[in-house]
Amino acid sequence: MLPHSYEFPVVFLLLAGGFVACFAGYRLFRVVLAIYGFLVGAMLASSMMGATNTFGMVAAALGGGLVGAVVLTFAYFVGIALVGAGFGALVVNIVWSRLFHVDPPALVVIAVCVLGAIGAMVVQRYVIVGATAFGGAWTMVVGALALQSAGVAQPGGDVWILYPFTTGADRRNAMIAWIALGGVGAIVQLTVTSRRRK
Repeated sequence: MLPHSYEFPVVFLLLAGGFVACFAGYRLFRVVLAIYGFLVGAMLASSMMGATNTFGMVAAALGGGLVGAVVLTFAYFVGIALVGAGFGALVVNIVWSRLFHVDPPALVVIAVCVLGAIGAMVVQRYVIVGATAFGGAWTMVVGALALQSAGVAQPGGDVWILYPFTTGADRRNAMIAWIALGGVGAIVQLTVTSRRRK
């Protein structure tokens, strides 16, 4: 949550950060972690301030962003393991519910999450490439959608609220753009940018 006057700089940060993550995420992984840590920290901290407190919102966004950037930068290996564990949890939930039509038992989920975390550490190059390519693509899509609706009055009065997981009415096109951009970003990283990192 930020004042409307900060909408365009944030949209630019989303587009630029998403581009860097999508096409050079493996090579610049620590930079990408810092960018995403800043964005998440700023969103969380600024949402705790009152809508009428402009200085408080901006100060909280900057402070929370800096804390988030530092935390994610130093959480390099934890982040990779969490991506693997999260992917494992997603897969076991989808497969188990399709086969047995119930939620998987907690022990099965925990076991698959541990295996996913270990697997992510073993193939971390591909995990980083996939996560940064598709994460960066989504960030660019969100930035483009925010740019498209820039200046449009939103609920909340004088504040601009970023909804990073909502695509609005154009959901299908946003998903197609996300998959296409993420695929292109992964190919570029696997063939060009990540090779230079030896």
